[in-house]
Amino acid sequence: MADKSKPGDYFNRPEKLGAWVGFKQFLWNPETKQFMGRTSSSWAKILIFYIIFYVILSAFFVALFLIFTSTLKDGRPKYELKESLIGANPGLGFRPMPPESNVESTLVWYEKQNTDYWVEELDKFLKGFNPNDGISRIDCKKKKPEHGESCEINLNAFSPCTSERKFGYPEGRPCIFLKLNKIYNWLPEYYNKSSELNQGMPETLKSHIKSREGSKKDLNVVWVSCEGENPADIENLGNSISYYSLGSEQGFLGNYFPFMNSDGYLQPLVAVQFSSVKTGVLINIECKAWSKNIAHDRSDRRGSVHFELMVDEPK
Repeated sequence: MADKSKPGDYFNRPEKLGAWVGFKQFLWNPETKQFMGRTSSSWAKILIFYIIFYVILSAFFVALFLIFTSTLKDGRPKYELKESLIGANPGLGFRPMPPESNVESTLVWYEKQNTDYWVEELDKFLKGFNPNDGISRIDCKKKKPEHGESCEINLNAFSPCTSERKFGYPEGRPCIFLKLNKIYNWLPEYYNKSSELNQGMPETLKSHIKSREGSKKDLNVVWVSCEGENPADIENLGNSISYYSLGSEQGFLGNYFPFMNSDGYLQPLVAVQFSSVKTGVLINIECKAWSKNIAHDRSDRRGSVHFELMVDEPK
């Protein structure tokens, strides 16, 4: 065993360096030829390793991306209709929507003397249906669009639900615009024969369809109906409900289907005007779209939309 008392058996404690001197020695140590704690060969090895690692990693992600994009179809979803996440049962949407501060609300509530918000919301919404994009659109009331063609939307078809009339809000006759959710390549199966009508249809809609049977009017329509959800709502809503749309009095004209993601596509609309609303009362309203391949489920809002309407007199 070595004699601990002999000099040289122990290492001397390194000289304590100042902060600046220690930092300079960390950057470059002339005794060990190290730069930032590593020799030149060590830095070369680690640099080569990371270059190879990131090249392989990048190539891996590029290969995965190319494989993924090779499975996509240009301009159309990979999975359609029942194979897709949204399925083949469209729902309805409505406009105007309540303020974003109350995003979960479906209540259209206003005083007759204070309608600015609702009128502005509808103006902004309908502005998108009169675009200045240079795309030529056709009148789909007269013919069905061919591949790549899009239908025009004539906002005059919704009169009296127009901006000039402030969509009837100051008069207590508010207009609500309905739109059918877009589902790629979905084609409706029409109720165009009185013998095939759905028994759940309101009687007013059945009479409307029957009155047009045998005439030259187009019955290839996704019909729309709106009514109060409960007996009290039906009474407070009144019987004066008018429908204004593009080529049909109460629904979405069949020539606007299917949605094929063509350039400049504008989805069809239906304006519903409630002309005999009882003021000062909250009214629950449900609107439904009617086609043989549209199922209705109130809890999931399949094939329908719910909103509340409340019109107050000026204080």
